[in-house]
Amino acid sequence: MQSREIRKVVIAGGGTAGWLAAAALSHQLGRILEITLIESDEIGTIGVGEATIPPIRVFHKLLQIDEPAFMRATAATFKLGISFENWARKDDRYIHSFGRNGQPTWMCEFHNFWLRSRELGIESELGDYCFELQAAKANKFALSQNAEINYAYHFDAGQYAKFLRAFSERHGIKRVEGKIREVKQNAETGFIESLVLHSDEVVAGDLFIDCTGFRGLLIEQTLEAGYEDWSHWLPCDSAAAVQTELVGPAQPLTRAIAHDAGWRWRIPLQHRVGNGLVFSSQFLSDDSAKEQLLGAIDGQPITAPRILKFKTGRRCQVWNKNCIAMGLSSGFIEPLESTSIHLMMVAVTRLLHLFPFGGVTSSLTDQYNDAARVEMEKTRDFVVLHYHATQRDDSPFWRDCRDMPIPDSLTHRIQLFRENAYAFQGDSEIFRVDSWTQVMLGQRILPDTYHPAARLVGDQELTKYLADFRSSVTQTVARMPVHQDFVNQYCKAANSVWA
Repeated sequence: MQSREIRKVVIAGGGTAGWLAAAALSHQLGRILEITLIESDEIGTIGVGEATIPPIRVFHKLLQIDEPAFMRATAATFKLGISFENWARKDDRYIHSFGRNGQPTWMCEFHNFWLRSRELGIESELGDYCFELQAAKANKFALSQNAEINYAYHFDAGQYAKFLRAFSERHGIKRVEGKIREVKQNAETGFIESLVLHSDEVVAGDLFIDCTGFRGLLIEQTLEAGYEDWSHWLPCDSAAAVQTELVGPAQPLTRAIAHDAGWRWRIPLQHRVGNGLVFSSQFLSDDSAKEQLLGAIDGQPITAPRILKFKTGRRCQVWNKNCIAMGLSSGFIEPLESTSIHLMMVAVTRLLHLFPFGGVTSSLTDQYNDAARVEMEKTRDFVVLHYHATQRDDSPFWRDCRDMPIPDSLTHRIQLFRENAYAFQGDSEIFRVDSWTQVMLGQRILPDTYHPAARLVGDQELTKYLADFRSSVTQTVARMPVHQDFVNQYCKAANSVWA
């Protein structure tokens, strides 16, 4: 394909995706690469992805980012999971936490023992045996060397991009201000050779990273990599977003509240709350969505509501010729499970593993594209699960979601769990067994049976074990400080509004 060595990397577009790629590449490879990022202050960013999942902490450790400093700079709070409300039924609520359900054995997962306990008349929820879930319900948080806790963050995405920009520039990134007017390609190979700005400045490179958002200026408008539309499985195509005042202590939970034509998010930061209403334009107009969102918020708006449009799906070739798409230009899955920023981090980490120092080859691009496809498809299935596994029939939207065909891969997972209580984490998959179990049970998919190993424990022994485990969780949570108090002590931002 491209035989020349890769020494100049050009990132088209800033925002979270662009500066995240810049931060990782400059920190890891900045001494041997010349890296340039092009962005324009005139082009706004989407900036709604303010909730994350735990692997972000591994990524930050890779970059040696100081946690309190990052949290102060982005007005961040801690996140222990997501509260799903009105999903399986109206007035239902369950928490998808980042914690482990009880203690698994080598033969089967803990939820099998919990299912058996129900036959013994023990009244409990699976979440009673999850430390992070109970801490989230109690609005508690603490970091301790003696107790491992699995957590992520809520943060201001705009400030996060600025934080990453400063980090990248300290590591040698060159930023060029301007809009891209033209993409120059090699006449024979079609590989991108340079980007021409409106100022007539020419930025040449060997490898190009497209972070231009949904439009995919390089990957789609120039290279025509193709797009696989998933809207028949994920029908929401719009969102209304607004920021509001923080009217109470921040909780360590993202809220995802289902409504008649989609769902609403609530993300608490130190200085404000991020709110949004995700919806299907087939069932709700933009004006009605704004009105519904403003009627549901619990603080005064500090921004005007804006409408965002999107098409759920993935780029068919994320790496095409010498261009790699990251962020929204690579595809989009709505932020129901807070996966957007994680997918960006995985994309740049995968590039570090497969970096084409000796030139772009088909073996590298095939490996990259296949891994990206598998990861996106498995993430898609997990999000589709929330919509399809519902008992709601109170609106046309939910009836359509309940009755729609779903991917065969998801049908297989649901049948395995319903028939055998078996859940698994596949290769290259974000979500663990505990996540699949919490969500399937939360969506009222109850297994017909459980693993026979759960019957090998005597009734009294199992009863005592579960009682002791539950008591340990309760006592540990009781000793923890309130989440907001811990944030104030550990990483209080200059613009924090809660003492």
